[in-house]
Formats: sequence, C-alpha cells, structure tokens
Amino acid sequence: MADPATYRPAPGSIPESPGVYRFRDPGDRVIYVGKAKSLRQRLNSYFADFAGLHPRTQTMLTSAASVDWTVVGTEVEALQLEYSWIKEFDPRFNVKYRDDKSYPYLAVTMGEDFPRVQVLRGAKRKGTRYFGPYSHAWAIRETVDLLLRVFPVRTCSAGVFKRAGQIGRPCLLGYIDKCSAPCVGRVTPEEHRDLAEDFCDFMAGNTTRFIKRLEREMRAAAAVEEYEKAARLRDDVQALQRALEKQTVVLGDGTDCDVIALAEDALEAAVQVFYVRGGRIRGQRGWVVDKVEETTSGDLVEQFLLQMYGEATIPREILVPAAPPDMEAVIELLSEQRGSRVDLRVPQRGDKKSLMETVERNAKESLAQHKLRRASDLTTRSRALQEIADALDLDQVPLRIECYDVSHIQGSDVVASMVVFEDGLARKSEYRRFSIKSAEGDVASIYEVICRRFKRYLEERVATGELDGESAGDGPPDEHADRSRGDSAAGMPIDPETGRPRKFAYPPNLVVVDGGPAQAAAAQRALDELGIDDVAVCGLAKRLEEVWLPGEDLPVILPRTSESLYLLQRVRDEAHRFAITYHRSKRSKTLKESALDQVPGLGPSRRQALLRHFGSVKRLRDATATEILEVPGIGPATADAIVAAFKEESA
Repeated sequence: MADPATYRPAPGSIPESPGVYRFRDPGDRVIYVGKAKSLRQRLNSYFADFAGLHPRTQTMLTSAASVDWTVVGTEVEALQLEYSWIKEFDPRFNVKYRDDKSYPYLAVTMGEDFPRVQVLRGAKRKGTRYFGPYSHAWAIRETVDLLLRVFPVRTCSAGVFKRAGQIGRPCLLGYIDKCSAPCVGRVTPEEHRDLAEDFCDFMAGNTTRFIKRLEREMRAAAAVEEYEKAARLRDDVQALQRALEKQTVVLGDGTDCDVIALAEDALEAAVQVFYVRGGRIRGQRGWVVDKVEETTSGDLVEQFLLQMYGEATIPREILVPAAPPDMEAVIELLSEQRGSRVDLRVPQRGDKKSLMETVERNAKESLAQHKLRRASDLTTRSRALQEIADALDLDQVPLRIECYDVSHIQGSDVVASMVVFEDGLARKSEYRRFSIKSAEGDVASIYEVICRRFKRYLEERVATGELDGESAGDGPPDEHADRSRGDSAAGMPIDPETGRPRKFAYPPNLVVVDGGPAQAAAAQRALDELGIDDVAVCGLAKRLEEVWLPGEDLPVILPRTSESLYLLQRVRDEAHRFAITYHRSKRSKTLKESALDQVPGLGPSRRQALLRHFGSVKRLRDATATEILEVPGIGPATADAIVAAFKEESA
C-alpha cells in the first residue's frame, strides 16, 4: 500500500492545460487513465484531501506508485487520447463495458466475387455489410428465409460453393428457387451482385420500391392470364410484408438513430441500445459494467460512447439518457469519426421519449437478470455469507438476515419494511410491513420497528414455552404489523390453533438497518432493552456503502467488488423497494379518502362512483357542484358538501 504523498507532483509542476493522465502501480503498469480540462485542478483534487475521497478512489491511489500526464491542445484531443490509452493499457480501475452476450449480425460479404448472406458474430470484417445486431440468431434466419424468395442470394459456404461448381449441380436451395445458383452459371456474377445489392437495400430500409415493383409485375401477369406467375409474385409480396412485420415502425420519417438507456445502482450499471434504421427497430444490444469508481450517469454515457463508437458505425442521431459532461467535445469527436454531423440528444417528449422509456425498461430488466444470475449461484452465496461473518466478526455465518427500512414524505404516512433473506436468497413469504406510530425521525422509527418486531419474537417464544412470560418484555402485542400469509420456514414453530407457522418466532442471525451509525445504535438499543444478546446488528449507509457497527467510531469498509457487499446491498435495496411500495399505496389511499371521508352520508359505494366518473381525486377536487350532480346517486346537498369539504381541505 503506497502513500500518495510519496509520488505527489511538486507544487507548480502540473500544467493548467487540458490533457490526459495515467496512474501507474509499482510494476509500472497503468491502472487508471483520466482526462481533464485542467490537469492541475484535476490532479490536485486527488492529493488535497485523501480522507474525503471515495473509498474506491482511495484504493486506486494507494495501489499507484506514480502519475504522469500528456498535454493536448483541445478537449476533443483529450477524448481521443483517453480512448486510445484505455484500449491500449486496459486499466483495471477504469469502467469497462462487457457485453452480456455475443450478439449476431446479418452480414453480406460484398467483398467476394459472389456475395454471400450469413450470420456472423465477433469482430467486423472489411468489405462486408452488416445489419443488426439482433437478439437471436434464429430471428435473422427467419427473416433471411423469407427474403430469399425474392432475393435468391448465395448462402452456402466456400466449400459447398466450390463443390457444386465442380460437379455441375447446385445444392438443394438452388432446386427450390431460394438460391440463384451462380455456382453452376444460372446467373452471371453481375446479375448475382445486383441481387445482393437489392437485398442490402431492402435491409437498409428502402422497402417500398421492391413491394411496388412486385405488385406491378403481379398485376401485369394477371392481365395476360399468366396466373401461376401472378400467384408466385403474390407470395413474394406477402413474404416481404411478413419480413417487415417483424420490424415494428417506432419512429417516422425514416429516422436512423441509436437509442441508449441506463439502469444503475451503486455497484453496477446495465446499458441497452436499440438500433433504429428507417424508423424500424433493427436490433438491440446490452452491456453490464462494474462501477470501480464513483461516476455520474453523464460520465457513464460519455465512457460508453467512446468505447461503443470507437470502431462501430455511427448513425446521424444518438439519443442518450443524460448529457455527457463534455457534450460538445463528444459531438465533435463523433462527427469527425463519422465524417458528417452527429446529433447527440436527451429526448424530452414525444415518440423518442416513449422509445427511450422502453429501452430503459429493457436495461432495468437486464440488470435484474444479471443480479439474479449472480445471486442464484450457491458457491457465490456461500462465499458472500462467509465474508460477512468474517468482516463483522460474527460467531456464525448469518444464514437468516433481516433488513429494515423506513419510508415517508416529510414525516407523513411513515411506514417501515422488514425483508428476510435466508441462505442469501429472498424469502418473500416472511416480509412484513409496519405503520409507524411515532413521527420523530428515522432513528426513532428504526427503534420502534425493532422493538415491535422483537417483542413479537419474545411473545411467540412464551407461547411455545421456550421462555418465561416475565422475560418477554413490556408492551401489548403489536397490532400494526401487516402479517400476510406465506410459506412456512423450516424449523419454525407451528401455532396449534391455526396450524400455521408462528411468523415472528424465528430469530435472525443478523439485523441490517438502512442508515449509518445513528440507525445502527438505535436498533442495538432496542435489542438491549429487550434483553436480546444473540442477534448481531449493522447499518449500511447508502452514500459510500459503509457498514457501521453499533458503538464503533469507524465503519467497516468491504471490498468494492466483494460478494459480501453485493449481498448486503441487494438486501438493503429490497427493503427500500418494499418500504416505498407500501408507502405509496398508503399515501394513495389517504389522498383518496381524506376529504371524502368528511362528507356526511357519502359511503364507499358513492365514493367509488365519484372516482370512476372523474378518474382521479384531482379532477374531482376541481369539479363544480353542477358537474358532481351528473354522478348517479349524488344529490344537490351532497354535491355542495363535497365542494365545501375540498375547499376546507385546501384552506
């Protein structure tokens, strides 16, 4: 572990010009590459206040042994040099986008004498036209199978093509008219190349002229009573139309653009790209990235654009979820690589905004699937639990973890959630929701919910005879917890009256609260007052992902890429999601019922009729008494009372 002060540049030696810098480890390997508008300002920020830096940045600095830089003239040159160095050195502390799968492309080898249509993956080859990428290879083959009726381009390998020419007999596709058989001279090389060009034009979006041409030929054949030819042309038209149906029109005016969306948490981010050509979605592609340094959405977008379009084809327009920090420099660099102007936009409304939301949903699903695959691995889960036990100095591996979170808006409708993970997996049947009675802040709410949950635990132990009733703590049973039914846990005591498991009789090995030292101390105080000393407690703070133990002045810093931190974060995020969901439902119910409950004689049926008629409480609040009278069952006196109730609520 190096001390950053040992290799800090001398005062005044760092230029104020834009440039790119490199941190190197003791073995002279580049571990981080960055760019800056002002090298002096950027590099001084690393050495000015080491304690105030993010833990990931601290790790990078203590892993490094030296820093050097290169001055450039403009921000565009800095972007270019940064991309070149990242590609050359592959620094371990830079964000790296890894493809979540190898996506297939539809390729036409226009560089060959007889162009061939095929499915290709991996690096792109010179002289080959690519369409896609597509999600699945079978989707490409279905489309190609339809198009070969109209554009019978060669699809066979070089060996099959050569063999057919030697024996003078085409393959099966040549006999069923899905190949023009250039191998045996049925068409000339020029005619076959024209077919390949037409195939590429159709795939590029110029579809109308081909369908209209076939329809003209079909009508002409029918006019001279060549009905068999007309029927074949009709089938060709239908084949092209079916191929087009597989590619839904999402944007008008023949728009060519790439739509990029992000889904991220504190540890990872997923990127999805939809490729729109001619207004149609031609394919999609996804990446997942580990965040090895603290980055904003704009930083992720900038890094992705540099890595994505370093070698790929750049469209006229790119839609992004957030603007890069150096947007003009990025646009200039992309325009220079494309050879013409590139528009980089954050859509705000309309069809493009709707499409961005669709891509974002795909990104969120991709991130969720990535986390699920990671969490479902038994070996990974076991390692995560053991790492938690070692880091927190627990007596045993925490096979059952309970996490608590509080949700509210400015102290109103305060709720709390309890989620349960057993053996590293969510056990949703054990989740619980609490309506908080005190409104004294998050710390008091954590104290209350821990008291209520573990009082129930002590009461259940008394009911089963495991504990003397005098040891079960003070206070009445908790009537505010939502105790929905669910599957029983292995080894959980059974209630003889209901035949169902006693839900709170199974204690956790570890209690995690969403928050820092204050929340962890409140949870520990609640357990101490109840006399429970066999349950460990920790808090997980969101901002820096620090783990706080009660009574400790310094947090436990888990390795950034460790499975233990990933599991704790997943537990915390699930508790947050569950609390938010309950809070929203409770707040929505409050909004619907608050004013209407004060109207005398207005029962549930007529309240529902009002909401159905107006569609929302907001529209009902803005309605006049005359408009309210249009609802069946509402009289003049009730309408006036409703209007008065909303006025009183507003006042």
